[in-house]
Amino acid sequence: MLQIRKICLTFAKRIVLKNMITKNTLQFLADLKAHNERDWFTANKTRYEAAHKEFLTFTDALIAEISKFDPKVMHYTAKDCVFRIYRDVRFSKDKSPYKTHFGAHVTPAAKKSEIHTRAGYYIHLEPDGASFLAGGAYLPEAVWLKAIRQEIAYNTTEFMGIIQEKEFKKYFGEIEGEKLKTTPKDYPADHPAIELLKHKSFLASSKCTDAQVTSPDFLKHCAAAFRALNPFDQFLNRSTD
Repeated sequence: MLQIRKICLTFAKRIVLKNMITKNTLQFLADLKAHNERDWFTANKTRYEAAHKEFLTFTDALIAEISKFDPKVMHYTAKDCVFRIYRDVRFSKDKSPYKTHFGAHVTPAAKKSEIHTRAGYYIHLEPDGASFLAGGAYLPEAVWLKAIRQEIAYNTTEFMGIIQEKEFKKYFGEIEGEKLKTTPKDYPADHPAIELLKHKSFLASSKCTDAQVTSPDFLKHCAAAFRALNPFDQFLNRSTD
């Protein structure tokens, strides 16, 4: 029995290690930031492939965890959600060819082409304490923005309860996002939720240290944070359901 227990613990440890972000991945991104050029990237392509594969594996494990409380995401894989490392420099003064972070956006959208039209779960890996977890609606199009404001106006008490809930506050603090300087159309200046209604984006974010990112418990941390985020996302998405 003791031998079997040892085998089980070893197997479990291997699973945890498989679903980890290692220091090698953060170091690759740090080095890429210092050498953001095609020749360097080509010479270090095997490092990129290893780091990218590790992030894909982690994201697949994260999707499995999120699907436990948000089953609408379970039809996606990491390849559907992870952003390309290559930058679109056509209209940018910065011609650096590569992004210096890894990012993935997991949402309950029905189709991959709609993945950015629903509030979901975003993970951003970047060294030197620049990693974070986030969710919500970033500059939603006019129809969705109007629907979100209407949902908040009709259900102010419910929304306030969501963003003041203990676990949400623990991970995300206050909601963020660019705001109007004036009162939005169709709402009185004395509306009890007027400061929320001024938002043009409805975002929640949680910073992560490098030590957190490379910890064996990082997957567990992400799942817990996104579970706390789920009611916020659900409220935003409900506005157009």
